[in-house]
Amino acid sequence: MRFIHFILAIAIAVAVSSGRAEDETDTLPAQEAARAWLVSVDAGAYGKSWDISSEIFQKAIKRDDWEKALVAARGPMGTAGARKTRLVQYTKNLPNVPEGEYVVIQYETSFENRAAIETVTPVKEKDGTWRVAGYFIK
Repeated sequence: MRFIHFILAIAIAVAVSSGRAEDETDTLPAQEAARAWLVSVDAGAYGKSWDISSEIFQKAIKRDDWEKALVAARGPMGTAGARKTRLVQYTKNLPNVPEGEYVVIQYETSFENRAAIETVTPVKEKDGTWRVAGYFIK
């Protein structure tokens, strides 16, 4: 349940965030991390996507629960097709998560059975690596 609140908080933050906008070069490593993570999700390797996610993500949801959630959310949509970046927003503050460096990325994604908006939020971890901290599909 805490994970669902986290995901909803990120979605709300996208809509109301007053975080400073960065140019693309500042957010490029986060965008690359999000795209690499989505490769696993698109391939149905949901467990692997959990494995390569951030510490925040892994503490919020168990691996098995994550796999079940994605089967339920993504299964009916069919195979992912074209994905277009809709929004890239750098922020240091999001609701219900520790202060840090986050990049909220929204994609317009065409799935086999319908279109959707995906929100992927990487965080810069202590080791300097960007890893996904949140995912929301609508």
